[in-house]
Amino acid sequence: DLATALNERGQVRYLRVEFAAAVRDFTAAIECQPGFEVPYYNRGLVRYRLGDFDEAIKDFRKVLELNPQFEDAALSLKQAILDKEEKQKRGY
Repeated sequence: DLATALNERGQVRYLRVEFAAAVRDFTAAIECQPGFEVPYYNRGLVRYRLGDFDEAIKDFRKVLELNPQFEDAALSLKQAILDKEEKQKRGY
């Protein structure tokens, strides 16, 4: 389906370090199928890598709302929160 295809294209773009394009693809996949948790997770990973911890945290929380058993999302959420706190402590 379209949401899966967009998610897969986003993953390819992520691996190519085309982060803005990857985020657009993951967002489009979410718009096509809002209950599909994987593109939220993937978009969260890109946002995390870009240091946008607030948006990454929102995406990881949405994944867990849709699928509480998604262990990688739970781990990523914890890490994003820790890294956000560390960034705030250091003042940048």
